[in-house]
Amino acid sequence: MKFKVEDNETIEMCLNRMKEQGYTPVKRFEKPVFIERENGEIEVLKQEIQFVGKKIQG
Repeated sequence: MKFKVEDNETIEMCLNRMKEQGYTPVKRFEKPVFIERENGEIEVLKQEIQFVGKKIQG
């Protein structure tokens, strides 16, 4: 299952949310989100972070 770090939460908050739902992180993906300015320049707006979770056996 995939868990995205939302704009209003920290990485730690996302990991706690995963744990509450019974998952542990096994992979982490980061990708830049770009924005194009009026003058045509492209800048990185933010990093989008996503975790892949594995169901905790227990």
